[in-house]
Amino acid sequence: MTDAPTLDGLRRAVAGRLRAISDSPDLDARRLIEAITGLNGARLIIEGNRPVEPGVAARLDTAVARRLAGEPLAYIVGQIGFHELDLRVTPDVLVPRPDTETLVEAVLSRLPGQAALHIADLGTGSGAIALALAHARPRWQLLATDAHANALTVARRNAERLGVPNVAFAEGDWYDALAGARFDAIVSNPPYIDPADPHLDDPALRHEPRHALVAQAHGLADIVQITTGARTHLRPGGALFVEHGHTQGADVRRLFAAAALIDVETLPDMAGHARVTLGHA
Repeated sequence: MTDAPTLDGLRRAVAGRLRAISDSPDLDARRLIEAITGLNGARLIIEGNRPVEPGVAARLDTAVARRLAGEPLAYIVGQIGFHELDLRVTPDVLVPRPDTETLVEAVLSRLPGQAALHIADLGTGSGAIALALAHARPRWQLLATDAHANALTVARRNAERLGVPNVAFAEGDWYDALAGARFDAIVSNPPYIDPADPHLDDPALRHEPRHALVAQAHGLADIVQITTGARTHLRPGGALFVEHGHTQGADVRRLFAAAALIDVETLPDMAGHARVTLGHA
């Protein structure tokens, strides 16, 4: 009779299998085992020599197969860290990226933290941006919108689980959800990938909602809608912050200028790529 594998042995075996597709196979293996066993990192170390039940090993094997097929780790374990928050995610929403923390930091650094500001997050998805801002600035009131009811369900549940009270939610496509209201700032991480972009063949992207990734007009169609309507929904002096592709900075600045937004600038992400453009009404 073959001895049951230990947690340590299973972790090493899983990391070895993931090495072909992951830059962080050891971390990914630990996260998968944590999700399936319910043990945190410290307990995994303490109980490393514990034999693993066959049912647990089978579930882990299924999870590894999903990952090897390109499914994002966040969907498999059901959560991802974003700007100090632990967000739940499902295939109904885009997996939040570190690049989007550039947008959050831009808003936090450029708007007064103690003022009672009203801010709209258009296309909230998992709620990552709105919840990060609301968590960091309790005096701000956020309205998070999305055209997709399933995405709003994910965002609402994240708000409830995290205990972030200063976020409201509304369903609608871009400005349709705002009902004529005006805001001190509008933020958005809209779809901005060109439908012809070969990166869409990446196995991970094939698992994410295409409507949250792709925009017509070379990836700019949704940004056109957002910039065009911004002044109608911003209070005087209010700011618009938009995330975009790293090659789109010049085009997005032109769209901001065409919408009569002023003091327009583009900020780099952590890799030094143009990532967020902002301007004022």
